Amino acid sequence: MSPEVLSTPVAETAKTPDRAHSRARAARKRKVIVTVARILLLVAVLGLWEALSRAEVIDPFNFSMPSKIWDQMWTWTTHGTALGSLGEQIWYTLYEALLGWVFGVVAGVILGIALGRIAFLADVLGPYIKVLNSLPRIVLAPIFVIWFGLGPMSKIASAVVLVFFPVFFNAFQGAREVDRNLVANARILGASDRRVTLQVVIPSATSWIFTSLHVSFGFALIGAIVGEYIGATNGIGLLVAQSQGTFNAAGVYAAMVILAAVALVAEGLLTFAERRIFRWKPADSGH
Repeated sequence: MSPEVLSTPVAETAKTPDRAHSRARAARKRKVIVTVARILLLVAVLGLWEALSRAEVIDPFNFSMPSKIWDQMWTWTTHGTALGSLGEQIWYTLYEALLGWVFGVVAGVILGIALGRIAFLADVLGPYIKVLNSLPRIVLAPIFVIWFGLGPMSKIASAVVLVFFPVFFNAFQGAREVDRNLVANARILGASDRRVTLQVVIPSATSWIFTSLHVSFGFALIGAIVGEYIGATNGIGLLVAQSQGTFNAAGVYAAMVILAAVALVAEGLLTFAERRIFRWKPADSGH
């Protein structure tokens, strides 16, 4: 065998680490550029908003301005709100949203997997679930206040009904999309229906379920806020209602910023958990 033939694989092997290093460096560079672009866009939007409000091109009373929103958040943080400390209001809303999210996710996953696996249940309950899903679920919040009062139960119920349906449909679809060959092989090996569901169907549907979790926690926050806005004794939604009642636009925007921060933290935790669970999945080259 000639020396040229022997040298080719060695050269290719030497190039492979260089290519991987170049791709990693390009990915880091792109991440930095994207982060800087996001920050610049946010600064530009806030700066334009502040400038237009100060110049009264837009009405500063109705639209407020970033500096007043910051002042309102600082006041709430340092001196508290009319309802108590800001931390208490955030925790009250987060407590309602978390419980509603957990109950909605558990119910959605269990019923979705069950209907995805049992055709008879899907045929019987399917039309009723479609009818319930077609209802504007936000309008149920006043009914829950009537049923459960001004306490946290009415807000938890509002969060549950908003969370349940996206989780249910993803779990249902995930159960239906399981590779039939995997199910057939499990049955050939003697697996019972219970073991097939627990060891094949649920793991296969996990990625579908996690996709719905990212969206559903935002829905849980919406449910809690809407319930508090309609009637409550504490919470960020009540702060929004009080700010609106006193025509305090800065207070409304400040509450929205706080909610956005809570939602972003929750999204980050869910993304971290998803990456830990699905470490075996290849990284998306587009991100």
